[in-house]
Amino acid sequence: MRRVIIAGGGVAGTATALALSKAGIEAEVYEAHPSRGADAGAFLTVMPNGMAGLAEIGAAEAVDAVSYPARTVTLLDTEGQRLGHRPIDAPSRSLTRAALYRALQQLAVARGIPVHHGRRMTGATTGADGVEVTFDDGGTVTGDVLVGADGIHSRTRRLIDPAAPEPRYSGQHVVYGYTPGNPAGLDLDEYYMIRGGQAFFGLTVPGGDGRTWWFARLRGPQPAAGLSPGQWRDLALSACRDDSTPAHDLIAAAGTTVVGGDSYDIPTTPHWHGARMVLTGDAAHAAVPAAAQGASMAIEDAVALATALSEHDDPTTAFTAYEKRRRLETEETVAASARMGS
Repeated sequence: MRRVIIAGGGVAGTATALALSKAGIEAEVYEAHPSRGADAGAFLTVMPNGMAGLAEIGAAEAVDAVSYPARTVTLLDTEGQRLGHRPIDAPSRSLTRAALYRALQQLAVARGIPVHHGRRMTGATTGADGVEVTFDDGGTVTGDVLVGADGIHSRTRRLIDPAAPEPRYSGQHVVYGYTPGNPAGLDLDEYYMIRGGQAFFGLTVPGGDGRTWWFARLRGPQPAAGLSPGQWRDLALSACRDDSTPAHDLIAAAGTTVVGGDSYDIPTTPHWHGARMVLTGDAAHAAVPAAAQGASMAIEDAVALATALSEHDDPTTAFTAYEKRRRLETEETVAASARMGS
């Protein structure tokens, strides 16, 4: 294996490039966005399995530097009464998506991995000796294989299998926001999960950030894409208006530092790979955010795929080994997250 082309510069794509580089395989990342700003207002937690994967590719320290510990989780009811409390397995780290993208991409560039922005893949053709990838600017590149790390609406997934299933709408919206300070007096680096009357809320105050981070999972029979930040905030406000918890006042004080979207997943993807193309991350197995495993699964994919490509010269053999290692576990996690989210 001499050269791998990666479509997508998010967590899955950049982690895969780092893992391949560590295995001695040349990788090049092509990202559609001029700068990696998608979901810039959202935040996530990298769970212990994800942190272990980052450690394997020498990226844990870079992520530690831009993240905060997630120590415990407390569950509250609609009256703000405690229903349960437990520690979060260490080392779990909370950070914004944008911070995670930047940390991984900066590390990739520092290691000599080319990361190209503003290059949206439009197609790819395979032959006996490799793959040629085309972009919307008319340019092309060639490599031994193409890794589709291009997200839940993956073009690579359609190139591998034109009949691949569409993402499934979960019946929920997810809204993320930030409130200055800690007006609710929450304990630092703890998560508070609120089982509200109309929605599920999460609150946390990362020590040193100076803000309260919050999210809301809201019921929505139909997708609601295209709302403004203020409309997403108002939607979250209306869902907690009758609850006696800190959520309402925190959301009201957030202003428009809010991002929202519709929640989708992919329960199963029949074909993870073709002769010279393979899927990773959300392109293969997108989950709703309830289990907080999306980023961690993508990082584990990166390690497994790089290992398989380093151990097997034949791409099909490598892809088969990678899929065998990852498919069952990821599909179980996607299903578990869907149950939690419901």
